[in-house]
Formats: sequence, C-alpha cells, structure tokens
Amino acid sequence: MQITSNNSQFFEGCGQIGPIRCIFLSEFHPSLGPKITCQVPDGYVSKDIFDSVNVYIIPKPQLQRCILTVNTLGYKIVGYPVRIDGQRYARNAYYFNLCFVCDAWARTIQYEPVIKKLAEYLIMMEDETEFLSRDDEKEELKLDRITKLLTNILTDLNERKVTTIIEGETTIYLKILNPKPDPQPVLDHLVPLLCEAYENAPIDVWDLTTQQVLPYINGINHVARIAAESDVEKALVKACIQNLVYHEVVQLLPLLKYSNVYMCTRNLQNLTKDRVLGQSCRKFVAVTSESLPSLYKILQIYSFMTHAVNLRTLCQRTCPRDNNIDERKLVTFGLQNNLIRCVNKYPICTDTPIGRQNMYTGLDNMDEICCMTGMLPSKIDEDIEADPFLTVIWK
Repeated sequence: MQITSNNSQFFEGCGQIGPIRCIFLSEFHPSLGPKITCQVPDGYVSKDIFDSVNVYIIPKPQLQRCILTVNTLGYKIVGYPVRIDGQRYARNAYYFNLCFVCDAWARTIQYEPVIKKLAEYLIMMEDETEFLSRDDEKEELKLDRITKLLTNILTDLNERKVTTIIEGETTIYLKILNPKPDPQPVLDHLVPLLCEAYENAPIDVWDLTTQQVLPYINGINHVARIAAESDVEKALVKACIQNLVYHEVVQLLPLLKYSNVYMCTRNLQNLTKDRVLGQSCRKFVAVTSESLPSLYKILQIYSFMTHAVNLRTLCQRTCPRDNNIDERKLVTFGLQNNLIRCVNKYPICTDTPIGRQNMYTGLDNMDEICCMTGMLPSKIDEDIEADPFLTVIWK
C-alpha cells in the first residue's frame, strides 16, 4: 500500500495501514535506567519523546510479556516488554523491549504477532548465548551487530512483508499477515449462529465470558435475549460476539420472524451448480433425516420469495412441512450461504416529528426499533396505519 506524504488525511482509527517508521531496542541500565540502546533509523525517536513514555517501554513486572501500544506525540510505539531473571545480571534481572514505531494514525494490529515472535526469539538467543547482554565484546561491535539486524528487519518487512533472520545455527521467519476488516457492529436484534466447524468444540477452550454466553447461541436467540438469559452485561455480550465473528466462529443473521420478507439472490443458482452445497442444503433443512426433501421443492420455495410475500404467506402457499422442509432452517441456510436476503422495513416520518414519531427516522428498521424500545412490531404497524405522516421504506 502506498502512503502519501500528506498524513493529515489520516486519523487514529481510520483503519489505514502505514509502514514501520523505526525499530528500536530498549534496555534497562542498572544505573541509568531505561534507555534506547539502538534504533534504526538513528535518532528517529528523540530522548525527550522516549523519556516521556519509558515507563511503558520498560514497565512494571505486571505488564511484562504483554503487547503494549503507546500512542502519543505523533508516534505509535508497539512493544513486547521482557524480563529475564538470572544471577548473571545486575539486580538479578535483565529487561529489554524491541519496539516498532509507526505513525500515530496507522493500524498496527498486524505487527503484533511479529513483535511477539521476534521478542520470543531474542529471549531464546539471550538464554543460549547472551545475544543482547553479553559484555565480552566492544560496545561498538555490539551496536553494529544489532543495528544490522534491525536494519534488515525494517527493510524486509516494509518492502516484502517477510524477513528471515539467521544467527549462528538458528533461523527464524517473520511474516506480516494482512489483518481482516473489522466485523460489522453487533446490534441488539441480530442473531448469532455458531458455524458448523465449531458446533462440537469443547466449551472449556473459550474465555470465561464466551463460556457463559455460548450455550445461548442457537441461531434463534437475538443478542439482547442472550444477554438477558446468560445474565451477562449487554456490552460484554456484544464484544464477545464481535470477537467470535472476527475469528469466523459465529455468523450474524437477521432476526427470523414469520412477518419477514425475503428475496432470493443470484447465488441461488449455486444450489444446482454445486452438488455438495445442494446436498448440504437438503440435509440441513430436513424435518427428519429419514427421507431428504427434493432439491426441486427447495428451489421452488426459494423462488417464491419476493417483495410483498412474507414468510407466513409463503408457508401457506407452499406447505413446506408437507415436503419434510423446516421453513426456519430453510431461511437460516439461505441467509448463511447468501442464497436469500432479508428485505427490511424502515418506518419514516414525512413531517416534523412529534413524540413517538422521533423514532421513525428511516435509519432504523423494525427489528432495531423493537429491540431499542421493547415495542411489539404490531404496535409499530398500528402507529403507521393511524398516522398519515408515517410511511414505510422496504430495502
């Protein structure tokens, strides 16, 4: 990605990826305290800047071996502070931190695994050969050796996103992986569904919040209901589910209601082109597994999904249960595989809003309004019918 010289167009949180501007090695000197031993390019981080943030570069023991990011004074510094205990060191411990420096606006999450792996490599080299701390060589030779290492890392990662470090008989490979885009915001009315690959994963592999929330993720409960039933604060549930979406453990689907309107997409033809997808669909939507429904009937019901036909009307017309098809599973499978999409209903007030009309801005759909206010959809429909200044947009 090419970065222009005009950085004023970027801002913290903009999601843009910037280059690594500098790499420096910081150590704790027994008498001088935290200092920059070596940096590339030289002088990029001034002594004044370093002195203002060095409590985070060489932090208290509680923050050792954690990724720390400091964003201040136009710099974003990312490091992994390390403490190695040993009687051979002054004060019986050696502290160091190899930090990447980027622009304050730049996204740096993609560098964190590289920084951690590099720090672990240096820990190993220090344990084996005192790679960083040995004092049996001249200070100039030590600085030259470390400078060459940091220069190679900086150049390779910026230009090729990969680098290879060879030190004696040890070789380490570093690679920057492109970060995934942030997942969509988790709203109260959305329904999380566990992906098939993780359905049988042991619950104890997750963190405590996820363990508490996971039993209520069934493809039916929406986020607000999961928070209420799991007795977990809603903000924590949203953060937990957003993390699961990011790692592709969970998908977010619209709330399934029989009053919903669905439309098929161009991807519907994949059911006939992809035999594996077609067979998966037949197994997934079947009420009983004794006799799988025909793909023809499944396609027929999907093809009837169009504007002005809600799920209740569709079921009355096509009688999916008579054909061993669970209509709820049919909708879920269609949404999962982008075979269909939900057409949402957005109430909007066409006059100066008064009272409850303020909720109907055209920006929130019926599901969002219901979750925010606790109102039933039927109550909102009554408002729309009774008020000539209220109308509905379907999209």
